[in-house]
Amino acid sequence: MTKPFSQACENNKDPILQKLAPFLFGATQVLEIGSGTGQHAVHFAQALPTLIWQTSDLRHNHGGIVSWCEEADLTNLRLPLELDLNIESWPLENIPVIYTANTLHIVSAKLVEQFFKGVAAHLAVTGKLAIYGPFNYRGDFTSQSNAEFDAFLKMRDPKSGIRDFEWICELAQKAGLALVHDHAMPANNRLLLFKR
Repeated sequence: MTKPFSQACENNKDPILQKLAPFLFGATQVLEIGSGTGQHAVHFAQALPTLIWQTSDLRHNHGGIVSWCEEADLTNLRLPLELDLNIESWPLENIPVIYTANTLHIVSAKLVEQFFKGVAAHLAVTGKLAIYGPFNYRGDFTSQSNAEFDAFLKMRDPKSGIRDFEWICELAQKAGLALVHDHAMPANNRLLLFKR
């Protein structure tokens, strides 16, 4: 099959890696939730060869991720596991690091809550969580482009939309996590880093 390609992933992979790499120092494994095209997984696994990068997504997205993984042929990059936020049981336990990019504004608010329940249940006791994407602050958009993007998301799926930073932090706190960094990223995105 033709590999899927996201220009946004190409644009943001290096800025994310710059902030993510120090945060991941000493970690042995990352579970990426919602690996999408697979571009982030390949880029990060290439740059961090001592780290096992485990991809995951809904079953219908696996073909594209497998294409990227097989072409990269990296010993520390794992083919995707099936992970559905609707299902409480995840395919891994005691996960050192969970990473997700551009997912929480795509799924429903209910699934955002399910995501954090899963994190609470499956993240290691000294685990870390990294979330990349756009967020609102105190209920306000950080840019006109984010407001337009939110309108586009809601037109496509009324249950989706850019989430409030404060709500995400509240859910993380309930899951036993504390915010350690809120990095401003290109294109009006953020990288939120949490630790247990």
